[in-house]
Amino acid sequence: MYETWEELENSIKDCKKCKLCKTRQNIVFGTGNKNADLMFIGEGPGADEDAKGEPFVGRAGKLMNLSFGIVGIKRKNVYIANVVKCRPPQNRNPEDDEADACLDYLRNQVVLVKPKIIVLLGSVALKNILGKEYGITASRGKWFEKNGISYMPTWHPAALLRDENKKADFINDLQLVLDRIKVE
Repeated sequence: MYETWEELENSIKDCKKCKLCKTRQNIVFGTGNKNADLMFIGEGPGADEDAKGEPFVGRAGKLMNLSFGIVGIKRKNVYIANVVKCRPPQNRNPEDDEADACLDYLRNQVVLVKPKIIVLLGSVALKNILGKEYGITASRGKWFEKNGISYMPTWHPAALLRDENKKADFINDLQLVLDRIKVE
């Protein structure tokens, strides 16, 4: 476990723990307020994120930013990371060994940020953080507690691009998160 952001970022910059390193352009470490009360975790970078080296900058990220604006979340005030730091080919879900290779980095990010609430964006984040037995359809919109942190699973913004009916759920889940953050 690294004690500083600099140590953690240096530890990952030449990572070759899994086969995703062979096809990446950039490691997509994370971005935002490193002392945020609110953290978002997605599954992994897409093509736009891989090109820029920053999470959620493509179409799904733009939709997420728009949703943040609707409920009053400022992106600069939250921390955003992914389960895997390198893009899986063709934007497929990360394989278990790829996620496992990156989870220590993510856990270290959580320890350094010290968020009160983590929003799990989609099934991959949910299963890798809370457990393989959880499904996103049954879990979204419900609170979970683990190691002193409150977790809110919700749809991944990319799912909203495929199914417009999920947008209202996503906005409602973000509102629940914002309401809880204001109380704490």
